[in-house]
Amino acid sequence: MPAGLLAFLIALFASFMLTVPVRALALRVGMVDLPGPRKVHLRPIPLLGGVAMYGAVVLAVLFTFTGPARSQIMGILTGATIVAAVGILDDRGWLHHQVKLFIGMPLAACVLLITGVHAQVFEVLFSGRTAYILDAILTVIFVVGITASFSILDHMDGLCAGVAATASIFFALLAYLNGQTLVTTLAAAVLGAATGFLRWNFKPAKIFMGDGGAMFLGFLMATLGLKLRLEQANHISAWLAPLLILGVTIFDTTLVTISRSRRGLLPFATPGKDHAAHRLSNLGLGHRGAVLLMYFLGLITGGAAILVSYLAPLGAILIALLASAVVLTGVAFLERAPYERQVKKPATIS
Repeated sequence: MPAGLLAFLIALFASFMLTVPVRALALRVGMVDLPGPRKVHLRPIPLLGGVAMYGAVVLAVLFTFTGPARSQIMGILTGATIVAAVGILDDRGWLHHQVKLFIGMPLAACVLLITGVHAQVFEVLFSGRTAYILDAILTVIFVVGITASFSILDHMDGLCAGVAATASIFFALLAYLNGQTLVTTLAAAVLGAATGFLRWNFKPAKIFMGDGGAMFLGFLMATLGLKLRLEQANHISAWLAPLLILGVTIFDTTLVTISRSRRGLLPFATPGKDHAAHRLSNLGLGHRGAVLLMYFLGLITGGAAILVSYLAPLGAILIALLASAVVLTGVAFLERAPYERQVKKPATIS
C-alpha cells in the first residue's frame, strides 16, 4: 500500500475514534467553550479536539516514515507540538494571547529552520549567507502568518478543519506529481486527521478543536507550503502555488486585517463576528452555506495552484495579479456585507 494512502487511512480512523474519549476528557476537566456575545453556539462545547488530530497525525507518521525521512518529520512534529501545547494552554486561560503570536509561533518556526525546512525564494537573487538569512526571515514570517491565520479561522463549526482538509488534498496531489514522498505522506496524514475530526465538528459541532488544534493545523499547512517543491515549474510558479492552495485563509486574514485596521482595531487581538464566513452567512447563505462556500473557494484556489504549476513565468505573473485583484474585490464586497461590529477592547486571537 502506498505510504500516502496508508497515512490517510490511519489518521482518518485514529482521529474519528480518538475524538470520543478526548471529548469526554474535555468535559471532565472543564475544558469547554462557553457561549458569549461573539460566539455562534448557544451551549458549552468541549474543546481539545486538536488533541485527537494531533494524536492521529503522530500515529500516521510513526507507522509510515522510516529512515532519514523520520528524523526530519520528527523535527516538524516538534514544532507542531510547541504550537499545539501553547494553544491548549491559551484555551485553558493560562497564557496571554501575545505569547502565542510573539513566542510560541516564532519558536516553532525556528525549530523548522534547525530541521532544515525553510523558504527558497531569495536564493535566485543572492548567494551564500545573505540568501539564507533573508529566506530564514521569510520562513518565520510565513509560519507565523499562516499559523495565526488558521487560529483566527476557527470561528464556525467545521470551517477550519474543512479548509485545512481541502488544502491538504492539493498539497498531497502536487507533491505526488513532483515525486515528493514526505510531503505527500504528511499532507495525506493531515487530510485524514482533519476529515475524521469533521465528523464531530461539522454543524452542529459536538466538539471544537480549540486554539491548540487550529494552530497545529496552521503550522502543518505552513510547513507543507515550505516543503513543497515544483521541480519542473519556474521559480514564480513554485512559490505562488502554496499561496494559492492557502488562498482561503489568506483571503479571510486579509479581510479581517483591513477591516479591523480601518476601524482602529488590532487585527489579531480584537475577536468578533466579522470574518468572511460570518458576512457570507449574514448575506443569506446561513452557517452551513457559508462554510460550504469556503470549501468550494478552497477547491478553486487549489485548482489554480495546479494550473499555475504548468505555466510559464508570464502566465504565473498574470495569475498572481488576477488572484490579488480577486482578493481585493472580495474584501471590498464583503466590507459592505452586514456584520457585528466590535468595541475597541483587545482580547485573545480569534
